[in-house]
Amino acid sequence: MDIFDHLALGFGAALTLSNLGFCLIGALLGTLIGVLPGIGPIATIAMLLPLTFGMPPLAALIMLAGIYYGSQFGGSTTAILVNLPGESASVVTCIDGHRMARQGRAGAALSIAAIGSFVAGTAGTIVIAVFGPVLAAFSQRFNSPEYFSLMVLGLVSAVVLAHGSLLKAVTMIFVGLLLGMVGTDMTSGTGRYTFDIPELSDGLGFVPVALGLFGLSEIIVNLERPEARSLLAGKITGLWIRWRELTQSLPAVLRGTALGCAFGVLPGGGPTLSAFASYSLEKKLADDPARFGQGAIEGVAGPESANNAAAQTSFIPLLTLGIPSNAVMALMMGAMMIQGIAPGAQVMNQRPELFWGLIASMWVGNAMLLVINLPLVGLWATLLKTPYRLLFPCILIFSCIGVYSLNTSAFEVLLTAFFGVVGYVFAKLDCEPAPLLLGFVLGPLMETSLRRALLISRGDPMVFLERPISAVLLGLAALLLLIVVAPAVRRGRDTAFQE
Repeated sequence: MDIFDHLALGFGAALTLSNLGFCLIGALLGTLIGVLPGIGPIATIAMLLPLTFGMPPLAALIMLAGIYYGSQFGGSTTAILVNLPGESASVVTCIDGHRMARQGRAGAALSIAAIGSFVAGTAGTIVIAVFGPVLAAFSQRFNSPEYFSLMVLGLVSAVVLAHGSLLKAVTMIFVGLLLGMVGTDMTSGTGRYTFDIPELSDGLGFVPVALGLFGLSEIIVNLERPEARSLLAGKITGLWIRWRELTQSLPAVLRGTALGCAFGVLPGGGPTLSAFASYSLEKKLADDPARFGQGAIEGVAGPESANNAAAQTSFIPLLTLGIPSNAVMALMMGAMMIQGIAPGAQVMNQRPELFWGLIASMWVGNAMLLVINLPLVGLWATLLKTPYRLLFPCILIFSCIGVYSLNTSAFEVLLTAFFGVVGYVFAKLDCEPAPLLLGFVLGPLMETSLRRALLISRGDPMVFLERPISAVLLGLAALLLLIVVAPAVRRGRDTAFQE
């Protein structure tokens, strides 16, 4: 089967009435949580994971994926109208987007954000369709040593690209690895770090950890922030962008799309990093850099294209190698495991309708987002007036019900509350929890691959260096660490994140 036959299979699966409905729900919900500041896709997907337990696998993945890339779409609305990013990747959009809105050009800013997002989303879907099978075929050459080395490279990349202190990022990785070790050792049958608590004999549940760290902790942090929102007064008009503005922003859209596709595949990368990189690139290439920060349309077009392209292509490592590239992909990996699906190249070979159906649904979802978002700008602007004090009790109750319904376990609800407090402490200490979640997800897989590799090699650790692919991956990980600890690179990294 060639790529067109695969896509025909995918569209046949994605265009069923039920899957179209779940795609629309995901796109609308993603836009909503992107518009409403203080929620975000990570917390929302974590809260919805229990609901996916009783859903068909493809429908569940289509809905969760729609929430992810829909939030990138919706985050621009808040950034432009309120100067408050609804999603972290929309931080850059605030700079020029809100200034355009203050100049009476809110319609143009919203339009170019929607057009750039659609173009980037479409390009990202094409990249997955073209390069996904190639990478999946390459992964067939992977055995336990290669998978272990790949996971090491992924965790090192997550440390390098994490915000803030390198030491804190490394600490979060190790905390995640330790949490992943909780439970019964499958080889010896002895309990590890269970503290004689029977409920921990099967290990920590993915949903309580993720929901506590990203959902409940986010609620606590948001309750400390003032709710002042300066929504633009008056009706938003002029959504049709002028031809001059379109031609002016088209190169930025294309460059942002290319950057986003590249950064999305990188472990630890993703929409936020690609949006910042796109803004920096557009500012360096501009004839008059002073326009940036004063309402330059390229400052909206480039970052919005970059973050949407990155959101799409971040699915490539998960679907082909079984490695999550960021915290949202770790949650998607958890959703696949809940459905009894092992992420990786075997998904394409054994469940082609699932792989290609998800890819086809991304294009359908992006088309839906383009059609529904601009006409509903007025509705989203109205929802921005909803006080957070009315939202958080609903989110809290829904989260607790979802966690309890997963295994009818009150202990897991308490566990979620515990990790909510832990996540709040991490936020106060300026420790990013995303590396922790990646370590938690990859830890058991790394341990399994390590044990199998050493068992096959009769305990010889040189097996990781004797196999060419494994040696190259470990070499890249070591090179990344050497580069990032160099004083000049560290200063440049800190400066870039500070900007």
